[in-house]
Formats: sequence, C-alpha cells, structure tokens
Amino acid sequence: MRKLRNSLFILTVCAAFSCSMSAKPDKANEDTAKATTETTTTAEGEVVNITKAEFLTKIFNYEKSPNKWVYEGNKPCIIDFYADWCGPCKAVAPILKELASEYKGKIIIYKINVDKEKELAGAFGIRSIPTMLFVPQTGTPMMSQGALPKEELVKQIDSFLLKK
Repeated sequence: MRKLRNSLFILTVCAAFSCSMSAKPDKANEDTAKATTETTTTAEGEVVNITKAEFLTKIFNYEKSPNKWVYEGNKPCIIDFYADWCGPCKAVAPILKELASEYKGKIIIYKINVDKEKELAGAFGIRSIPTMLFVPQTGTPMMSQGALPKEELVKQIDSFLLKK
C-alpha cells in the first residue's frame, strides 16, 4: 500500500511538471526578465502591460461576477497572454505594437505575462501561448491560440471587435 501511494505521488508530481504551461527560465533569462520589469501605461496607441488587479478593474472582475461576463472597459480590446521566453510571443509583439498605433482611439491592446500572472492565466485556462482574447465592447469575447499574422489580427479587429 505504501509503495502504491509513493508511486501515485511520484506520478502526480511528474504529471504536474510535464503538463506545466511554462518552462523555468535559466538564470540569465530570469535576470533579463527582472531587468525589463513591466510597467503599466495608459498611453493611447501603446500596448499596455497589466496585472491581475488591473485586469479586474479594467476588463472583467471574474471574482465579483464569476457566472456572467461584464466588460469593464470603454473600448474593445485584445488581451495577449504571453511569456518573455516564448519565441512566437516575441514574433507577435511588434505586430501588436503596430496595431495599437494603427487603431489608436478605437481599441486597446493589453499584454499579460503568464509567468507573473499565473492565477489570471489559470482562470482563463491558458495552456499555450500566445493566446489572445478578443473582447468586443458588448457581447461575448472570443479566444484564439497561436501566433496570428497581422492580416488575421486585422480581420478579427475589423469584423469582430469593430464589426465593420
């Protein structure tokens, strides 16, 4: 019985590590991540890094309304769930920056670092990155996984967020 319990414990630990969403960055990457500490900005036309606390006030307070989506924002938005070590996330970052500038005043683009905001990533079931949440002003948000090309992002913004 004890042997079985120990085996189950080891299997559980192995499964947790093999199913984890992110790899541990090495010491050099960890230092780089600390050096590039995210700060929140409210400048229009910029990509805005946010924390869970800001998410709850600016986007959706799922703690207050767990069963009904209530968007707290005043413009449609895109939320990019990413990590600093993720190659596809790095490829999408400059595209999102361009789109934030091109759609200035029409939409807001937020970024959430899944390594720093694990609880928030878990609340939305983020299992692969980049994952983007497209949030219209009214209605239900739509989620998309993977590094989307600029053309697809523009299509989603125009047809889903701005409904042109």
